[in-house]
Amino acid sequence: MPYPDIPVIITRAEPGAHETAKRLEQKGIPATVSPVLIMQNRSQVTLPAAATLSGLVFTSANGVRAYSARREDRTLPTWCVGPATATAAREADFEIVHESAGNAADLAEFIARNSSPGTLPLLHVANGAAKGDLKRALTGHGFETVFAPLYDMRPAERLSDPTLAALSAQKPSIVLIHSAKGAQRFAELCPRGAREQVAIAAISDFAARPLKGLDFNRIQIASSPNEDGLFEALEAVLATLSA
Repeated sequence: MPYPDIPVIITRAEPGAHETAKRLEQKGIPATVSPVLIMQNRSQVTLPAAATLSGLVFTSANGVRAYSARREDRTLPTWCVGPATATAAREADFEIVHESAGNAADLAEFIARNSSPGTLPLLHVANGAAKGDLKRALTGHGFETVFAPLYDMRPAERLSDPTLAALSAQKPSIVLIHSAKGAQRFAELCPRGAREQVAIAAISDFAARPLKGLDFNRIQIASSPNEDGLFEALEAVLATLSA
């Protein structure tokens, strides 16, 4: 279907931002990339030896990338939240990839349904800002879990020039939101006078919360917290704006 000439702005961190842009281009939707968060590896964090672990838990594709950059072993079973994270694990050549759906709480339930606590702990790889909800949920199911904060998400200093031009044109634009932290940073960087022309497509209600009550044109929440759901939300916004 033909899409209206409305700027679509991708705010997720690299390399995911260009992955999203490529998928949009395949659908005939041109996009502008302007990451509002920048991934920074924590090289000082020590990883437990693979032989002391029963498996790996990844709650983002960036976690897969951060771990893979540090260790060559791919034999440990991996538990991944959603298709994007599972795809990253498969592309990194992990031998056993378990894919759940939903959020971190759903992942904990998925692990409990499909495995039993062993004598060795799981290793949860995530960013340094993770709140520990997944570890607490797994502990409640009897799983010992070690947390490895292998990276941080540093806020970008500014939006890209093409993005600022699109937002300042006083015409409709659409912004894709992948996380609550990204939403918060976008709200801080977006010109205040541009908000009324900006429609938001967010991957989840939680991700969109920092934007609520800030005078954005509309906020469309994905029906499922993954890229497929986000793209459906985007198409719903495009259809509304072109009506």
